[in-house]
Amino acid sequence: MAELYIRVGEDENEEPMEIPSEDDGTVLLSTVAAQFPGACGLRYRSPASQCMRGVRLVEGILHAPENDWGSLVYVVNYPKDNKRKMDEMDAASAVKMKRGIDRTSDLIILGLPWKTSEQDLKDYFATFGEVIMVQVKRDVKTGNSKGFGFVRFTEYETQSKVISQRHMIDGRWCDCKLPNSKVFNQYAGPDEPMRNCKIFVGRCTEDITTDELRQFFMQYGEVTDVFIPKPFRAFAFVTFSDDQVASALCGEDLIIKGVSVHISNAEPKHNNINQLFSNFPGRSPSLAAMFDRTQYRYPSSHV
Repeated sequence: MAELYIRVGEDENEEPMEIPSEDDGTVLLSTVAAQFPGACGLRYRSPASQCMRGVRLVEGILHAPENDWGSLVYVVNYPKDNKRKMDEMDAASAVKMKRGIDRTSDLIILGLPWKTSEQDLKDYFATFGEVIMVQVKRDVKTGNSKGFGFVRFTEYETQSKVISQRHMIDGRWCDCKLPNSKVFNQYAGPDEPMRNCKIFVGRCTEDITTDELRQFFMQYGEVTDVFIPKPFRAFAFVTFSDDQVASALCGEDLIIKGVSVHISNAEPKHNNINQLFSNFPGRSPSLAAMFDRTQYRYPSSHV
């Protein structure tokens, strides 16, 4: 008896692969899974009804419809959970590739001596690698240094090396690190832009919890806060320690618990929440703290 092959593909429209059958005309599921890992069955489109039909599977053996495989193209079935995980992995890989395009970031230098100039900074950090930019932040009115600045390198490896150690600059120990909302805003004044580490997660469902969001987004970077408004409004906020992570995720559609959510920028209402209350005499710091979590609005496209 001549060996019989059936045509199998992951999609009806793609080029199929020929899979060998057994001597009795059946096909082993293990044979299909060897070529299509994770396969749990086959289906085909009925020539009569044009509807998809499942191939009978008994104890790991696939039986031909009406005892004849014919020249049809059979499509592989995958478990829904496995397909969901594959979709999530693909989305995660896409974001990581997107992040790889621009890996370096502006680093904040804390504790600078008042006398340190931009040329002093460039000369110092040039010993580690090529420097793209240096800047000492100064008071707009007086021109005096604010005691911090920024530096950016060409190579990510140089950036990692600089972050991993303290630096003696003009006789004073200084720290160089990635800006985050807590450290940067402590030093930045009202004229400085806020480094946004927070993202808006749209199209959430009520069964998605804060812990599940935290666990999901930890694959991209350190998560410092997760907030789901009460009452539920179909969105959430996630805050990272690294603003570059938040920036890389914006614009992505990710799969969480089988639900497609859209990630966009959480736009700050005010550059500095304390500035909002500066016009009110007798304001309380606790009042500003109370509004800390509500100082972001969801994007206008979702209103």
